Amino acid sequence: MLDELDYLLITALQHAPRADWRRIGAALDVDATTAARRWARLTESGLAWLGCHPSPALIGELIVAFIEVDCVSGKLHQVCERILDDPPLFNIEHTTGARDLLLTAVFRSQAQLARYVGFRLSGLDGIAATRTQLATALHTEGSRWRLDRLAEERRGMLRADRDRPTRGALLNQSDLDLILLLSQDCRQSVAGLAERSGLSPTTVRRRLDRLDAARAISYRCEAARSVSGWPVSATLWGIAPAAETARITAQLSGMRETRLCATLSGPHNLMVTAWLRSMGDVHSFEAALAQRFPELTIADRAMTLWQLKHAGEVLDPEGRRLRTVPFSDTWDDQEAGAAERDLLNRMRGPAPTPVRPVRGARSTTRP
Repeated sequence: MLDELDYLLITALQHAPRADWRRIGAALDVDATTAARRWARLTESGLAWLGCHPSPALIGELIVAFIEVDCVSGKLHQVCERILDDPPLFNIEHTTGARDLLLTAVFRSQAQLARYVGFRLSGLDGIAATRTQLATALHTEGSRWRLDRLAEERRGMLRADRDRPTRGALLNQSDLDLILLLSQDCRQSVAGLAERSGLSPTTVRRRLDRLDAARAISYRCEAARSVSGWPVSATLWGIAPAAETARITAQLSGMRETRLCATLSGPHNLMVTAWLRSMGDVHSFEAALAQRFPELTIADRAMTLWQLKHAGEVLDPEGRRLRTVPFSDTWDDQEAGAAERDLLNRMRGPAPTPVRPVRGARSTTRP
């Protein structure tokens, strides 16, 4: 179990993921050694961790898809094991309701998404069916969510170096490579990053300062959901009038419980994932939505039983971190690529000549 200092420490790192331990300790009224020792204990036990990925807004045009998967009876965990290390899969959730798995995937193009669903997933033993919806807009996501255990004055001590974001250009490959190295240990030193990247410490420091000022790196400091105080995850699919969608999503994104809010391409044009304090809060949350947004119809709902992958982190059934799968929006699967090329070659070929019956031939079919 976590105590109050653990929660304060996680909150502090949510606001300032790379701040030195002296600064973290000052915000928590403890010494730097105590803060560092506490964090080491939390990470070693898998109860808390830091991760990062490139900010989607600075990568370029991306396709975010939510893929529902139906599994053959008895094959669910086999399917999960096969797809766990697929880099484009951001989340893998075993859920209740009308689907066995809910996948959150990110790709560079619709063609990549089609190849993944049509050739990678459909070729796996144990998958019975899939249904895919595209996010037409992502209004909020989990990297913005906070435990909010720190007073405003303490938060101000931590975020001073992130108060004035600058407008950044799209990330180049060197930036993406540096962020990938950083994602393996968000608190590694500049010297360590320099050694692993082959760049000079001065170059690494300058790039990190530029990327941080542009908010080009989305950091996540997470706690295992079973000890976070928010152990229940519910996903709702709704139908909102087109003229009211912008207002509804703006207000939904600001609600304390909301972890994700997106508008979708399918018949259910709105999706929201909420973290709640108890199972009984599910209906209370939905009732609050009905009162606040009477024009919004909740069409479907699902509870997460096991989040096997969360923002690239592999988790156990209690939500403790096991290991990291570095996120990448690029994907190259040789088997899926070969299957697609074979199909294209067949599509390019001439249509088979129809066989015409010979005139006067006697039918062999008996009445």
